[in-house]
Amino acid sequence: MGFTLNPAMAATFTPPVMEARRWLTEVAMPPGLPLINVSQAAPVEPPPMGLRQAIADAALGDDAAHLYGPVLGLPELRAEIAAQWSAGYGGTVGPAQVAITQGCNQAFCAVMATLAGAGDEVIVPTPWYFNHKMWLDMQGVVTVPLACAQGMVPDAGAAAALITDRTRAIVLVSPNNPSGAEYPAATLSAFRDLARAHGIALIVDETYRDFDSRSGRPHDLFTDPDWADTLIQLYSFSKAYRLTGHRVGSVVASVARLAEVEKFLDTVAICPGQLGQIAALWGMRNLGDWVAAERLEILDRRAAMVSGFPALSGWRLLGCGAYFAYAEHPFAADSPQVAREILRQQAILMLPGTMFMPANDPAGARQMRIAFANIDRSGIETLFKRLSAVDLPRR
Repeated sequence: MGFTLNPAMAATFTPPVMEARRWLTEVAMPPGLPLINVSQAAPVEPPPMGLRQAIADAALGDDAAHLYGPVLGLPELRAEIAAQWSAGYGGTVGPAQVAITQGCNQAFCAVMATLAGAGDEVIVPTPWYFNHKMWLDMQGVVTVPLACAQGMVPDAGAAAALITDRTRAIVLVSPNNPSGAEYPAATLSAFRDLARAHGIALIVDETYRDFDSRSGRPHDLFTDPDWADTLIQLYSFSKAYRLTGHRVGSVVASVARLAEVEKFLDTVAICPGQLGQIAALWGMRNLGDWVAAERLEILDRRAAMVSGFPALSGWRLLGCGAYFAYAEHPFAADSPQVAREILRQQAILMLPGTMFMPANDPAGARQMRIAFANIDRSGIETLFKRLSAVDLPRR
């Protein structure tokens, strides 16, 4: 290469979604068969027109929208999140306990930079969100895998056995990416108690909370008056308002923690993008009914996935919720080969379980993630028909 490379970066795996996209140029798909892309959990439609108009108005009429803003985000957006979170979760969140980031991935990186350094350990349930693993690898932080129990839900008791004097945090994602599992409130409380007892952080990534099938608050963590001594919550505006290209996320944590987060954000981005923040604020104030309708549509697609899966001979649905179905395939080959064969035979692009599991865990070779949020009931029906026609040797 001609110059040195950080060994931790060199050891970090290739971005999985980008790797899968390259298959589209490498694999000869059936001619005339439209691609069904269930590889990525990102909205493909633009935001609703009212939100786009708000962005346009700000771009044309608000000079401040083109300048640097506060490192931790627009005060109005921080206050709106604090108010809505306090009402929605039945607890007390103050504006000073909210920071805005360039997407939820940056939120994770910023928080983790304040918690763990090279040689430290972070417990992450498997299957995990691959970008979380990638950031930890880049920083030389040891990712300690926690195998999930029945229903793809992790167990706090099992996690307790993994805690050492190097453990700095436990990371949970609910509803989960990649499994779709919605963690029960009691599970989250048990992890909070475990983290508090050991003086470590509990990070709860709720990127997909707007598509949770349960009514009411999904957990009671914010009702604890001392929540900020242990809990760090992450959120993304990308899914609810289709703002993927604007990169807007948030961190809810203690004021002291955010003072450290501010160092990271100032160094990396100086401030979050102004137009994206303006869009998120407008969405929070004006799109409640629209988001509720989007949630019902996603839940309908989830129901179609669950009801259709029994027709797939040999497949086993392990988890389903929010944007994802996570399944065990019946074929003899490992999941990366199966994924490429499914693309070659049936023009379906999905991700193999090996992208979400430790390299030494054989379960990943038998698993696949299906991101179904961008296909409607008709598309899901077509998906099942094509999967049923896949011709591969079986186990």
